[in-house]
Amino acid sequence: MSVTGGEDEKSYGAVTVREDGCLLVRVRSPLPTSARPHLLLQLRPKKGKPEEISRSLALEPAGRDQWQAVVEAAPPLEEGRWDAYVVGAPGEDRVPLLPGPRDVRTLVSGGEGAPAMPLAVRIPYATKDGRLAVRAWRRAAHAEAGRIVVAGDSVTVAARLFGARLGDGAAVSLKRRGRGGAETQFPLRAGKEQDFSFTVDYTDLRPAVAETPVIWDVYVSPDTDAPRVRVARLLDDIADRKQVFVYPSTTLDGVSARPYFTVDNDLAVEVAPLRPR
Repeated sequence: MSVTGGEDEKSYGAVTVREDGCLLVRVRSPLPTSARPHLLLQLRPKKGKPEEISRSLALEPAGRDQWQAVVEAAPPLEEGRWDAYVVGAPGEDRVPLLPGPRDVRTLVSGGEGAPAMPLAVRIPYATKDGRLAVRAWRRAAHAEAGRIVVAGDSVTVAARLFGARLGDGAAVSLKRRGRGGAETQFPLRAGKEQDFSFTVDYTDLRPAVAETPVIWDVYVSPDTDAPRVRVARLLDDIADRKQVFVYPSTTLDGVSARPYFTVDNDLAVEVAPLRPR
């Protein structure tokens, strides 16, 4: 098999996200009927680190040049990006799967309802270089960001907490990224059930010296003693929000400030010096 040959030689993976959280993966690959292929999901390691964690599943025949496997909801995938391959037989090279249709309609909930906790989210997507992968998150508690409104010199965020309960001393904190980074708290306004909102005043985030951009990561502390929880947007079908949801910048006092979603779909605020024109 080769991903660089003709169309008939390439391997494609179509994924359906089922209501029970399982992923049904259908592979179209020109393998002999006697083959015993496997679907290989390989966790992409951090830069400079070796590949260590993978998941291998037998592919069952499902028609001519068609194979399928079910990635069960349990055990959940470790948080990160999982590249998808097909292995024709033991000892053969793995072949990257190209993305076929992806049915993710069951994920389009926008955070409505209560997901099972600990949170385990898996979204199939096409990588920048045109291959099939699965983006996975695993979190003991989660704060799902909802509506984000930029007005004047501030941003207001609505969110909902899962896996923890709001109590006395609940607050939102923004931590400056980097070792020993400063932390600034903002009041939290509790709503119905586990809904809450907060407003971040950009003037409270402006560093004394802003020669390079400063990133502030957003957390909620459910009460005075509970571990803080990352605010993110995970409960829908978008694997990479950073370039999709772009919020306006606000200019103040020689810097610009803007909320944004990171490469992990976590919420952050960037404060950057204005560049001379």
